Amino acid sequence: MLRVIVALSLFFLSLHACEGGFNSCIAKVKDSNSIQDKTISLPITKNTRLVFSTTKPKGKILKHDPFLALYIVKDTKNFKYPFKINMREPSGIAAVNTYSALEGKISKRQIGLNKFASFRYKIKAPAILTNSCCSLEGIVTPRGVIEKIYLNRFINTKDIRYSDIGIRVKDTKRGIEVISFDPFMKKNPFKKGDYILAMDGQKVKYSSTLMRRILFAKVGSTHNVKIKRDGKVLTIKVRSQERLSGGYKVETYLEKYGITFDKNLYIIKLDTTKKDYGLKLGDQLLQVNAKPVKNQEDVMEYVSDFKFHATLLFERNANFQFFVNMD
Repeated sequence: MLRVIVALSLFFLSLHACEGGFNSCIAKVKDSNSIQDKTISLPITKNTRLVFSTTKPKGKILKHDPFLALYIVKDTKNFKYPFKINMREPSGIAAVNTYSALEGKISKRQIGLNKFASFRYKIKAPAILTNSCCSLEGIVTPRGVIEKIYLNRFINTKDIRYSDIGIRVKDTKRGIEVISFDPFMKKNPFKKGDYILAMDGQKVKYSSTLMRRILFAKVGSTHNVKIKRDGKVLTIKVRSQERLSGGYKVETYLEKYGITFDKNLYIIKLDTTKKDYGLKLGDQLLQVNAKPVKNQEDVMEYVSDFKFHATLLFERNANFQFFVNMD
């Protein structure tokens, strides 16, 4: 009898979620067990779940995006009323967890893999963003909101790689400014201070739109980018490469050398197939081109300044410092 009541309750929530408003969404999150400690586990079909987790989840993994810490795993619970992604403009959204729903809106859009979106009000992660019909609008992680367009791409695309043309940007009053570029990308034509005007003949006004176009492009594709540099308008041709880091993978532009850092710039992984620079696990990066660095943003900014090689200062075992030149 209890199973019948639960089934009828879920059926009612599915059919009348819009009428029930966000209270129905709270109930759906709770009934589907979608928020578990520090993870999100959303049923997206009757036998699969979309999982956000910074550690490897249990169960059979069908797909994984390490940049956004997303997984698709096989679901044995077969929740009958999975979450759908609403790709239309919602009339209103709320941040929902198992006990509350806070109505608001996305105040800052997601800028690619380097800056997640922001919700209007401070909310505790994990949570999900839904409209009043309980359709998915995004997920709330400790680093910010992963927007639905990224979730939809991950779920539906076979090639989950991201494309990269070697620039990181921000919105300014003057336009979309290049704040750093990958100096190790072969023949990278961009410079710090360039302003991006258009890509492939389409004007771009916001960094969020530009970075999405870049990331979602086919790896290896060529693009025409119109820029403004020193008062002159130029069009440059670039060929995209595979993105190596960003999001939940600490990015420094040094990934091409097989070096992986944690957020405090300690080396946590070295690719032994790459050139040996005498580095070891646990070495900490202190300076780039004679400038102190405290985070990945510092590294990316200062490493863009080198002309012939980047000079890096490392510290080992808290008592031995040494320089490494990378070209």
